[in-house]
Amino acid sequence: MLFAIHAIDRPGALPSRLANYEAHKTFLSDTSPFGVKIVMSGPLVSDDGLTMIGSLFLIEAPSRAEVEAFNRADPFAAAGIWEKVSITGFIRRQG
Repeated sequence: MLFAIHAIDRPGALPSRLANYEAHKTFLSDTSPFGVKIVMSGPLVSDDGLTMIGSLFLIEAPSRAEVEAFNRADPFAAAGIWEKVSITGFIRRQG
């Protein structure tokens, strides 16, 4: 099943995001311990098209439980960067 993770950074989180960015990318490089596959991911940006303000993931996983465990283990979660995270099932229609 597919799941979308939509995570919005807390106000003022950009310096912490940048400080934890390499750890976050390393974490994303091997998702096999969580039984999930990243279909697509990347930062959400402000209207200037440059300033990172959150994260978006499209994850393939057997169930929501694996997605939640994966998200909790992300270095960005541990650093308290995200103010709000929503995990929603997703049905692919196109693309």
